[in-house]
This record gives sequence, C-alpha cells and structure tokens, in this order.
Amino acid sequence: MSLDLDPEIAEALAPMAAGGFTPPEIGDVVGRRAMWEPIIGAAGAAQPIPDDVKTTDYHATADDGAQIGLRWYVKDGAEPGPAVLFFHGGGYIFGHIDLFDGPVSRYVSASGVPMLSVEYRRAPEHPFPTPLEDAYAALRWLHDHAAELGVDPDRVAVMGDSAGGGMAAALTILARGRGGPGIARQILIMPMLDDRTVTPDPHIAPYALWSYEDSLTAWPALLGDAAGGTGVPPTAAPARLEDATGLPPAYIEVGQIDVFRDEDMAYAMKLSRAGVPVEFHLHPGAPHEFDSIAFASDVARRAIADRIRVLNLI
Repeated sequence: MSLDLDPEIAEALAPMAAGGFTPPEIGDVVGRRAMWEPIIGAAGAAQPIPDDVKTTDYHATADDGAQIGLRWYVKDGAEPGPAVLFFHGGGYIFGHIDLFDGPVSRYVSASGVPMLSVEYRRAPEHPFPTPLEDAYAALRWLHDHAAELGVDPDRVAVMGDSAGGGMAAALTILARGRGGPGIARQILIMPMLDDRTVTPDPHIAPYALWSYEDSLTAWPALLGDAAGGTGVPPTAAPARLEDATGLPPAYIEVGQIDVFRDEDMAYAMKLSRAGVPVEFHLHPGAPHEFDSIAFASDVARRAIADRIRVLNLI
C-alpha cells in the first residue's frame, strides 16, 4: 500500500491540478516568485480576516543599518502577557509579510496572543546570514519594547512555517549562543531545516507542492556554493545541529507526504534526546502547506486547533 493524499486535501487541490502548469527550472528564483506569491496571497485571503485584530507597523535596525519592517498584531482588549515573533514561509526566496496578514491575524484572533511579523530580507539578494541577523534584530526589538507593548519578556516565543519555521529554529540556536534575548518556546510548522534534502523520495515526489527542485533552488540561493557541503552551520540549516541542550520547548508538525518530513522527524528526535520537551505531529495524507490550500479539511482544522492550543501555553 502506498502513500496517498487525504481525500479532502485531494479535492481542494483538484482545481490546481486541472489547470496544469510548468514549474520553473532549477535556479529560477524570479519564476518562483512570480508563480507562488499570487497563490500565497490568494490562499491567505480565502478565509475571513478577523476584524478584532489591529495592526501597527514598526521598524527594527539591523547591525548593517538596514531598516527591517515589523508588523504588530494585537487582539482588541488583549491583556499583557506573552507574544510571538512570526516568520513567514517562502523558501527564503519569496514571500512578504503582507501576504500573511490573513493567517497571522487569525492566529491572534483565535488565541489572543499578539504576534510580531518580520519582513526579513530574502535570498539570493541577501544570502545567509543576513536573513537570520534580521530575525535577531527583530527579537532584540521585541524585548526592548516589551514594556510598551504589554509583553512579558519571559514569555516570548518564535513561530514560522516552512522557511519561516527553519528561521525560528535557527534563531533559537543563535540566541542560545549569544546568551539571549530569551525565547520561551519554538513553534515550527513544517519547517525547512536541512540543505542536504535533495534526493527525491518516490512516495513523496508525486505530491510535493514544495518540490525537490524548489529546494535545489532555494538552498543555494541562501548558502551559495556551500549548500550541501560540510561547512554549513546549524544557524543556517538547523538539521546540522549537534548539541540541542538548552533550547526552548518545541512544537513541530509536518505532513507525511511533505519533502521536509524526514528532516523534521529527525529534528524532533534530536531535541528530545537532548532533554528538550517536544510535541510532534505527523499528519497522514498531508503535503506541504496543506493547511492553507485545504483549510476546510479535517486535518487542517485539527492542525490549527493544536497550534492555537500551543500558543496558549506560552
């Protein structure tokens, strides 16, 4: 018996499959931006955007002087407490915070936990370590402004999906190495963690919304010729981490037919073996980004409910 799409997810994907498209060639970043950003925007706006969440735009200054866009989401009447630093997906090569207004607003409305979304700079124009340093600047900014935002600095978490999940994981490693600022929890949604995941799994490849060719484009864009080699640090590809001691508790989830499945499972085990509390979910029949494309499916509703539950544990 082979792996197959969840029936509800297959139904949601049917219109995309019927339309047909020719994926960009390996290395074509511009083509991927042109193809995926409209899809991400449409998926984010396909559900109602809550009217009880207000946004305010800020900027953090990176070490090189660049101004990093930040968007603060807070629910009406929110009490002082925890907050989340959120990083959007896009393989480090596409995506903007505007495209994720819907998902972030819905997390905030459902959980009551405010979020700060980060407009980190993208590869290949800004390769590693620039995107991660942008993330670190945002983390410092949130801690520095915690009092005025009503945030408990001991209850700051990081969260992201896909490359954003990889960014969140990498930031916990970087912050540990630099002695802070503190991170209370990491919420990693189908995170992109390993630059060495390039050999297609025949059980996954037919359903890969994020494909092996996409990874073969994205990782070299971020890491250059170092991608897949021996000298990549865990702050670039967290799967390279050897010592996970002292990292914050983690929530990790991934679909069973997602290209990132094996690296996410391995990372959950690595954290667990270092004594880090981990909650891990493997969703049968689910490909990458199933929750945004098939948001009405049972598996997506369960995944969102788990994320909201974990947000309320911060």
